[in-house]
Amino acid sequence: MHQSAPVFRPRVLHLAQPVDGGVAQVVLDLARAQLADGLQVTAGCPGGELAAGLRDLGAGVHEWRAGRSPGPGLAGEVRRLARLIDEVRPELVHAHSAKAGLAARLAVRGRIPTVFQPHAWSFEAVGGATAALARRWERWGARWADRVVCVSEAERTTGVNAGVRAAYAVIPNGIDLDRFSPAPATPGFSPAPAAPGSSPAPTAARPAPDRAALLPGLDPAAPLVVCVGRLCRQKGQDVLLRAWEQVLRAVPRARLVLVGDGPDRDTLAGRAHPSVHFTGAVADLVPWYRAADLVVLPSRWEGMALAPLEALACGRPVVLTDVNGARESLPPALAARCLVPPEDPEALAGAVAALLPDAPLRASLGDQGRRHVRSTHDVRHTAERVADLYRVLLGAAEGAAEGAAEWPLDTDSGAPEANKETRPPVPSECRESIHS
Repeated sequence: MHQSAPVFRPRVLHLAQPVDGGVAQVVLDLARAQLADGLQVTAGCPGGELAAGLRDLGAGVHEWRAGRSPGPGLAGEVRRLARLIDEVRPELVHAHSAKAGLAARLAVRGRIPTVFQPHAWSFEAVGGATAALARRWERWGARWADRVVCVSEAERTTGVNAGVRAAYAVIPNGIDLDRFSPAPATPGFSPAPAAPGSSPAPTAARPAPDRAALLPGLDPAAPLVVCVGRLCRQKGQDVLLRAWEQVLRAVPRARLVLVGDGPDRDTLAGRAHPSVHFTGAVADLVPWYRAADLVVLPSRWEGMALAPLEALACGRPVVLTDVNGARESLPPALAARCLVPPEDPEALAGAVAALLPDAPLRASLGDQGRRHVRSTHDVRHTAERVADLYRVLLGAAEGAAEGAAEWPLDTDSGAPEANKETRPPVPSECRESIHS
């Protein structure tokens, strides 16, 4: 009698801190896909919108009181996390971002299969002695991660160059392509017919949504630049504001909208030209992407930001700083026009000012970017690759090696031999010891 393969339904614990921005969106997207696949999904995080969103999806949520950055309270945070793990009894822990990754690895110490996903390395966010300390921790803590998941090859290379000897897997970020898409064609809008054998009219050429609903009083014909992201040093809005004065000299009617909130809002608002608008936190980003003529992300560091992928999926061209993940977010042909060095206001202003007056070029760039994102950054594919990774890590220990073999995963990712090493599965008696 034929016996079906074992059903793959592990208990997965996602740990997250911070609980906003791209990290929160990645956790929500993974939880949604994993719940749909029947996995038992629980999360530990501070309360807030992420916790509420996870509960709405049907995930179990346990409050884990933890600050955003390491500090004197770390020992207590690790103890609370160890108690949470003892209560949940997960078969695999997936820790997101530096703080949760630090606490999770200290709490688990290799006794349960552990995935650490940096979402950009902590040592890139700081300098001097603090950066050196963060690098030393990541080198030391790598022993307690069965996989370090990087969202771009550039992020993996940064870890390798910093001496973080780990078993790496590169799984690029994905987005919900049903949600992030070009605006539907408006009634009465008829793009010029394509010549025989040519491509259809670019989707970015469609009229933008009614901007008056988003920004009352805005001239609907004014060129509109949108920057989406947490208002903080990482995202580089201060660099964009310095560049904006030069943009206005070339395109005087241009308007800039900073979508998002964060600790630097008051400082940025105090420096901003009257043509700059602040929206605060926004629940639905799609109308802002669709309304934009150009989307700009001037980050100082990233792993692979979601905002450029979302903008491109909506058919909007982007200008990005050439930090980790940015080049991999774009089709190669767009790099020359869409990438600028980080912390370079002159280069940023030049790229923005060159694209704003050229609607046909923007339409072409947006359409190329949309097709690239649709083929390479579907969140469903991202979730499938994460599930593959879970199977590999749990397969032998759970007696499901046959099931793991059906879902192969290339975790080498071009890493040097020292970084291609795959840890043997942790025996079940060792994994359970943390719960005793």
